[in-house]
Amino acid sequence: MATTTAAQKRDRDKNAYNAMLVACPSRQLLDRLSDKWVVLVLCALGGDGPDGTAHPAALRYSELSRIIAGVSEKMLTQTLRSLERDGLITRKVTPTVPVTVDYDMTELGISLHHTARHLRTWAQDNMDAVQSNRRNYDGNR
Repeated sequence: MATTTAAQKRDRDKNAYNAMLVACPSRQLLDRLSDKWVVLVLCALGGDGPDGTAHPAALRYSELSRIIAGVSEKMLTQTLRSLERDGLITRKVTPTVPVTVDYDMTELGISLHHTARHLRTWAQDNMDAVQSNRRNYDGNR
């Protein structure tokens, strides 16, 4: 049995979650988090209003569907399930007629919400510049 030196152990620990390495499990998480629906669901659950301020609150599926224009039932359901699986949101079922299901962010989800909100705000604030750059790029082709 080979022994591991302290330097080898430090190197192994340092690279345990290095997304630049092909086998790193954090790549799967980054892939999920880079999905537009994930960002928009986190922003909606964070209560991001038109003014950009956060007012976190639990929301029902139908409320999320109304807030996030264009999301299909399938994509919203898949997104909510993946976020729940990762521990970023909770799903609370209340036995009423009909059944009431509320979604809320966990502490882990709240910590990610801040990043998602900044990403959404950056995209909104810089869309004019990006569109101008696209027109210039396409015009030079």
